[in-house]
Amino acid sequence: MGSPLVLLDVDGVLNPFERPHRGYRRHRCSPNGVTYKLWLNSRHGRMLLDLAQSAGAELAWASFWCDHANTWIAPKVGLPQLPFVPIPSFPGLGEGTTLGAWKVRHVVSWVERRPFVWFEDEPDVVECLANESGLADHLLVSVDPQIGLTEEHIERAGQWLAELSA
Repeated sequence: MGSPLVLLDVDGVLNPFERPHRGYRRHRCSPNGVTYKLWLNSRHGRMLLDLAQSAGAELAWASFWCDHANTWIAPKVGLPQLPFVPIPSFPGLGEGTTLGAWKVRHVVSWVERRPFVWFEDEPDVVECLANESGLADHLLVSVDPQIGLTEEHIERAGQWLAELSA
């Protein structure tokens, strides 16, 4: 089965759409020459590292940022280099594919039946995961993209991971 995974989205999770409180700082980054303005909270790294360590879990990016998250996000929130789900650019809504379905397809392939917690803000991911067969135990922690990741999300994931290992 392997150790559980803790999967992290960036936009809407670590980078909320609005600044929820003073713990967030504005950062600019330019992956591929495109400049983005991000709201990032330096406390998130410690919270996520503590969660992973207490559960014997592995942190990984599950974001369209892919390896760019290691360069532009990880140092600003206090995370080391992490493995990432290779999610190609979204091809658009042709052929009935939603953004959430596209991400789920690549996440499911990458996790290879390992249990996982996924911090995600895409609303259709819940339904898309429910339609996947052969997944190991998993918990989708839906994050409000206006607020981003909170201590309550971390606590919920920690409780689920503790129950998984019991």
